[in-house]
Amino acid sequence: MHNNHDDDYQWPTCIAPNCGRQLWVAEAGRYVCRPCEDRTNKHLVELGPLFRRLNETSTLMRGARRPGGATSGSRTPPIPPRLEVLALTANGGVATRLQAIEDSWRKALGWTVAPWHGSPAQAVPEHLKFLTNNLPWAVSSYESIGQDIDDLRRLHAECTAVAANEHRPGRVSIGRCPARYDDGSLCRADLTAIASSHRVHCGTCGTRWETLGEWKQLREAQDAVLREDAGVAA
Repeated sequence: MHNNHDDDYQWPTCIAPNCGRQLWVAEAGRYVCRPCEDRTNKHLVELGPLFRRLNETSTLMRGARRPGGATSGSRTPPIPPRLEVLALTANGGVATRLQAIEDSWRKALGWTVAPWHGSPAQAVPEHLKFLTNNLPWAVSSYESIGQDIDDLRRLHAECTAVAANEHRPGRVSIGRCPARYDDGSLCRADLTAIASSHRVHCGTCGTRWETLGEWKQLREAQDAVLREDAGVAA
């Protein structure tokens, strides 16, 4: 409990959003209390593994099927994209948001701004290293640290939610149904899938693809139809 005998004096409080606790005497001169600093440091430490996990997922989605690649029976079928994963791992995502905070700290320190250039996978560890190393300075000397703490909290929450697949994935189009009726005609109904499952069901002819192996067969059958159509067109 703080002893305050001056009614006009406002005891300093933590400026981190949703905190506002009075600072202890040992925290004099700081903008942020130690518990909020510790939580922010924890968020920075955990963002590294979270980003790597999301980036591995986005790499699988982007690399599952190379545009213009040669057709082969062993090709891995494409994985339905999760836009929230791509949004966090691409330019404008985690790396860009961390860089914005780093740049503001560098300006306040009078240091060179944005010295690191590279892919998000290369940049994120560097940004996290800088922010972790300079967090003790920021909580004591940077007036806008409260907003940055909130931004890091939100970014951490987004990455955690997406990594845990808490968001319900939307349906995406995966091409036409390649199943044939008894007379040999193709169904050609539009097929959709969700990122969390390899199960596909054609609502027109009733054909189902339930496993990853059957998903691969579906993609190969679709490619065969495309080749067949191209041969007819030629």
